[in-house]
Amino acid sequence: MSGSAPVEVAWFAALCDDDYEFLGVADPALASSWEHCRDITLSADRHGFDNILLPSGYTLGIDSTAFAAAVAPHTSQIQLLLAVRMGEMWLPQLARQLATIDRILDGRLTINIISSDIPGQTLESEPRYRRTLEWMQVLRTLLDGRPVDFHGEFVDLALDPPRATTVSGRCPPFYFGGFSDAAKETAAAAADVFLTWPDTVGGVADTVADMRTRAERQGRTLRFGLRSHVIVRPTSAEARAAAARLISQLDDETGKAIRQRSLDAASAGVRRQTELRDLSDADGFVEDNLWTGIGRARSGAGAAIVGSPDEVLAKLNAYRQAGIDAFILSGYPHLPECDRVGRLVLPNLDHGPLVWN
Repeated sequence: MSGSAPVEVAWFAALCDDDYEFLGVADPALASSWEHCRDITLSADRHGFDNILLPSGYTLGIDSTAFAAAVAPHTSQIQLLLAVRMGEMWLPQLARQLATIDRILDGRLTINIISSDIPGQTLESEPRYRRTLEWMQVLRTLLDGRPVDFHGEFVDLALDPPRATTVSGRCPPFYFGGFSDAAKETAAAAADVFLTWPDTVGGVADTVADMRTRAERQGRTLRFGLRSHVIVRPTSAEARAAAARLISQLDDETGKAIRQRSLDAASAGVRRQTELRDLSDADGFVEDNLWTGIGRARSGAGAAIVGSPDEVLAKLNAYRQAGIDAFILSGYPHLPECDRVGRLVLPNLDHGPLVWN
């Protein structure tokens, strides 16, 4: 049951040029590179994080699949949550790549399904999610080691699976998020973990309830994950000061430009992050320890859990009680915040990778 079983705690490898000391102020030392993103990943591995998200972007940063293959042999226990964009690569080749990376990881691959537009192509939301659903169904079939005979709107394929298989012989779990009705129905039909962005505890509980109902209508069950930033310091006052410092050099025009760089800048989820900022107090807090200032310069997850170790733990546990099974956390800069969360928060959480039957 959510809130009593161990929770999965993941960190975030900033592959998409999303690392700052001062939000919105580019720092070449923090730009996405093999060395920088490798160091973040290996730090999360040493601290005992259960998983790490490797995000995918075309105009930003470095390639997630190539990075996963390169970093996998350097890791010891951490899972890799590899983001892949549906429609961007020929499905049989994608299945073979993912199975091979899972082999390199000795079975520690998880997959973050992305439904954004393919670079150079724009597709309306509903047909894009129909394409995503077809890709998820066929990709799962191939990674389950079964032949495909699928003739749909976007995929027309009759093929045996590749010889390369995952360690388990089954498809790794699909983590997937989206807030439009089409996205939610796609998740209910084909995802394993539904990912939501920062929201009030009540808002997260409402999302969990909604998605459980949608999945039940499909004869399925879902697990639930929360993607959030975090700022933890020894005291609440220090954490709030660190939050204020993070945005101390940010101007509104720079923040707007950063938000609009992403391919998901006009999504329903982004609109909800904007609503939370509009509901916040003068210091940017929409409820206790939930700070929306990060959303001033980020199109995606736009809020942070801010506080002392006890306050951060209390907030995480409140989300667990609301139905969250997994957290994907991040902080700025990602390497020192990974160390702080690893020392101050992680040892006091009952955590571990999600277990699948």
